[in-house]
Amino acid sequence: MRASCRRLFSVSAVTLRPKPLNPPRVATFTTKTMALHPAQDGAKLIFAPAGASADPSVPGQAAQFLKAETRGGLRRSDLDPDSPITQFHKWFTDACQPETGISHPETCTLSTAQLPSGRVSSRMVYMKELDPKGFVIYSNFGTSGKARDLFGSEDGSSTGNPWASLVFWWEPLERQVRVEGRAERLTREESQAYFDTRVRGSRLGAWSSKQSAVLHPDPADPDDDGRRQLDKWVKESEQRFEGEEKIPVPDFWGGLRIVPERVEFWQGRQNRLHDRFVYDRVHQDGGEDKWTLERLSP
Repeated sequence: MRASCRRLFSVSAVTLRPKPLNPPRVATFTTKTMALHPAQDGAKLIFAPAGASADPSVPGQAAQFLKAETRGGLRRSDLDPDSPITQFHKWFTDACQPETGISHPETCTLSTAQLPSGRVSSRMVYMKELDPKGFVIYSNFGTSGKARDLFGSEDGSSTGNPWASLVFWWEPLERQVRVEGRAERLTREESQAYFDTRVRGSRLGAWSSKQSAVLHPDPADPDDDGRRQLDKWVKESEQRFEGEEKIPVPDFWGGLRIVPERVEFWQGRQNRLHDRFVYDRVHQDGGEDKWTLERLSP
């Protein structure tokens, strides 16, 4: 099992080297090629999927989800009857198998909502740990949009909304998991334990970046687009911790646990008649919480 998969119940140092991205390619198509109805603005840049036929006027069809058909799809008996955490761990283990080709199964979308406006923000993050309480990520919670949405802002533009969601999508398995719950900060000691596993450059980067702050270009350098300001902050952090191997975790940086109230397991099926099962937490006065498990219509 890969290192990223082992991190569910223990942390370990892993360096991820992203592959360089090719320049984006934008194709333009006529309305006849791309849609069955006229485009209001003259032409669509993208209408997916494009026609697969030799006749460009024939629209394409979205691919079918067929991997679960031969085994009868997803059934209630396939799922853990008591715990979505246990069930997630099983599906995550499946996603970690080399033959799936899923390079980073811990990748997920974190969504938060700003109050009182209700404006929603989403971003891709790595789930670093899973424990009996919930799903853990690490990030900047001082200046980031996540911090504004979850904990409020000094200027009063957001009052703080602890509700958040995670979405995992494992296309080769035609599986999706949706998590909804309340966010809570990990203790400094827990965050330090993970922080110590990061490479030195990443630890210095956490100290250096005022996440989501505007980087202003150097007016004396016409080629600078603001990156020079970030490089300056990094140099300041390097000087601050020069010769020190034990770097403390910043107060504004650390772990966030999404404690689930609702977890949905989605298995793709033919003709968009997908299998969906949802766990809902039932709070017990003076006792351990229980989970209900129901099938949802696709």
